[in-house]
Amino acid sequence: MSSTPAVPVLMYHHVTPEGGMIAVTPEVFDRQMARLARAGYTSLTAEQFAGYLAGETVPKKSIVITFDDGYLNNWVYAHPILQRHGLHAILFIVTGLIGDGDARPCAGQGATLPATPDHHACKKILAEGQADDVMLRWSEIHAMREAGTFEFHSHTHTHTRWDKECGADADVKRRHIAQELADSRAALQRNLGEASNHLCWPQGYFDVDYVEAAREAGFRHLYTTDAFGQNLPGTSPEHIYRFAVRNLPGSWLNRRIWLTAHPQLGAGYLAWRAWKKQLRKRK
Repeated sequence: MSSTPAVPVLMYHHVTPEGGMIAVTPEVFDRQMARLARAGYTSLTAEQFAGYLAGETVPKKSIVITFDDGYLNNWVYAHPILQRHGLHAILFIVTGLIGDGDARPCAGQGATLPATPDHHACKKILAEGQADDVMLRWSEIHAMREAGTFEFHSHTHTHTRWDKECGADADVKRRHIAQELADSRAALQRNLGEASNHLCWPQGYFDVDYVEAAREAGFRHLYTTDAFGQNLPGTSPEHIYRFAVRNLPGSWLNRRIWLTAHPQLGAGYLAWRAWKKQLRKRK
């Protein structure tokens, strides 16, 4: 094995036939994963990725596949597809939204599948207090973990943006953030027997107070929604770059991965994308 110059981190949320915002359909996700598998990509575990950032060797064609929040459709559709193609993903769960009860059917079992609404419908259902209708259960998490398709880490306990809720009261904000992280770690420890040092920010937002609270809570690897940089050996584990995967063919995804990881073209390509984004904001 030889070390790749950069490891792209892919970001998903939903895999559902409903499609829509921040979602891919099962058919597209299947084609994307099939293409990655055929191309010989290795989907790293969180531990392997942490080792890579610290200078350890990983296969040349390495990626990290991440999912945010913990939606039921990750079990119903993403899990069997990952299993079929021998790939592994990291799921950052909002621990306070994970329920109890028996595992529901997933695709390929020959049973009637539960509804998996689009993102906007999920948000409405969550606002109505019906999290179990759209979020994972611990039984499903255990099944995915045992199958090796997913591993599970913190996305806080309630997914609340305390910088917005607390306004200018910095002390109250810091207390709430600290409690969020403590509650999330406790839930992971209680239900999975362990809580790692990997954390994904709600809505991708963080500031000095968030980062300091994460350090104090024992988190060392912090995942952003910033797509405009390369994850390289020796770069800060407190600012892990990820790019959102769109509902596009596997050829698009493989090309994006290749450009993001390229030792010469990668930095220029990402700088160009950042410039384009800033240009759009000014219009």
